[in-house]
Amino acid sequence: MRIAVPVADGKLSMHFGHCEHFALFGVVPETKTILTKEIVTAPEHEPGLLPRWLAQRGVEVIIAGGMGARARTLFAQRAIHVVVGAPAETPETLVAAYLDGRLQTGENICDH
Repeated sequence: MRIAVPVADGKLSMHFGHCEHFALFGVVPETKTILTKEIVTAPEHEPGLLPRWLAQRGVEVIIAGGMGARARTLFAQRAIHVVVGAPAETPETLVAAYLDGRLQTGENICDH
């Protein structure tokens, strides 16, 4: 499984569509193990691009602070599960918490 986390300054980027980078993790959910981590530069912001771009990289889960309804729908159409309301922590902390079933989420901070 691959998990994507939008990153700015080494922590979760709260504005999903305008993040600097994505941390992409290869994980084994059954053993709660992180196998790989890759930092990739995010593409230029263009409506509708990120669902295709992340799907091409094999992403199945996104951990985000906030995301608009349209973006969530586009990810769902590509069978990518989106978790919103995550705190501004390091990507490793968020992925480990997600795998352990202890990721604390709040409200979706996106208002569009």
